[in-house]
Amino acid sequence: MGISRYNFVKRIPGGISISSASFVIFNAVSRGIISTNNIVMDEGRRLDQIAGEQYGDAGYWWVIAAASGIGWGLQVPPGTLVKVPNSLDKVIGLLI
Repeated sequence: MGISRYNFVKRIPGGISISSASFVIFNAVSRGIISTNNIVMDEGRRLDQIAGEQYGDAGYWWVIAAASGIGWGLQVPPGTLVKVPNSLDKVIGLLI
């Protein structure tokens, strides 16, 4: 049996779907409700690594993907600009 990338997704409080959560996060970032740090991806760097560094838990990689509007890939091409929300608590607060 293969390992799904969804095995590493933190459960979203309140039962909201991941696609709905992604829409909420992306819009909040676009409208400036959630502040972010921008990171330009280097070769071999993954979203789960950034989530681990920023949030202490790699399982929140999907928050960075949603904020950046880049879909669900753990690996993104070098040079891609990703937006990392500064406050995971604020992101989760928008979803519950």
